[in-house]
Amino acid sequence: MAENILEVKHLKKYFKTARGTLHAVDDVSFTIEKGKTLGIVGESGCGKSTTGRAILRLLEPTDGQVIFNGQDITALSSSKMRQMRRDMQIIFQDPFSSLDPKKTVSQTIAEPIIENKILKDKKAIDARVRELMATVGLAERLVNAYPHELDGGRRQRIGIARALAMEPKFIVCDEPVSALDVSIQAQILNLLQELKEQMGLTFIFITHDLSVVNHFADEIAVMYLGQLIEKAPTEELFDHPVHPYTRALLSAIPIPEVGIERPERILLRGEISSPIDPPDECRFAKRCNYVCDQCHKSCPQLVEISEGHFVSCHLWENFK
Repeated sequence: MAENILEVKHLKKYFKTARGTLHAVDDVSFTIEKGKTLGIVGESGCGKSTTGRAILRLLEPTDGQVIFNGQDITALSSSKMRQMRRDMQIIFQDPFSSLDPKKTVSQTIAEPIIENKILKDKKAIDARVRELMATVGLAERLVNAYPHELDGGRRQRIGIARALAMEPKFIVCDEPVSALDVSIQAQILNLLQELKEQMGLTFIFITHDLSVVNHFADEIAVMYLGQLIEKAPTEELFDHPVHPYTRALLSAIPIPEVGIERPERILLRGEISSPIDPPDECRFAKRCNYVCDQCHKSCPQLVEISEGHFVSCHLWENFK
């Protein structure tokens, strides 16, 4: 039986605003098997990045549990959480703003090694830095280069090397290729795939690009206004999408091949519901082409409709 490395239970992250309480992440639950990749997709503002940061406690969850390797990390003290972060790392979206412009490549990669006292000998630290640079495909001649001297792809490789310096088991990739050129995106995705296979890493891969996550993730979770509305193995989700929102997202993926019949584009109309103090109704109701009375009476629960395929929709049987 496959072992779950991460179990998220009823995770919530709310923010107080002048207009009320913003439900950025609202009752999200899922599991990830060891060595697998879960892709989290959705529009900007759906809560996918907040989910990733709340799991790592870079943002403190409002409620819920995050169980990593059998331990509830939401209950850990700051000092114990610091130790736990050796196994849990993040790769940020913007490779330039996430790097210290005053530090060289070697200083940036060495920083977590020194701060966490993993190695103390200067020669050993230097050797480890060069080993990590080689692992992520950074030329040794760049060891004393600064971030402004490098392109986006090399900067992101520094971010990956810095994350690997702690020898983690689990990494959150927060849109790691969205700021890069398409050709560089492919290189970074291939690198992450190689690292996953070589080191047995587990990933959460956050993105708004379904065509990217299709080639990298084992499972995909679709979020909408802070809630998980569909989750399934990647092939299953692409072949048999159930939720109307998921179906609309997939219909918008461009097909590069000439002569391939394109699926009919599903256009979403209506205004997006407010995530501030939302009523107990389906949050997609105002944009859904199939909305019914029940959609306005209660928020649908996430249910398993087939093995590994979960969906949150009152009318899911009509789309199966």
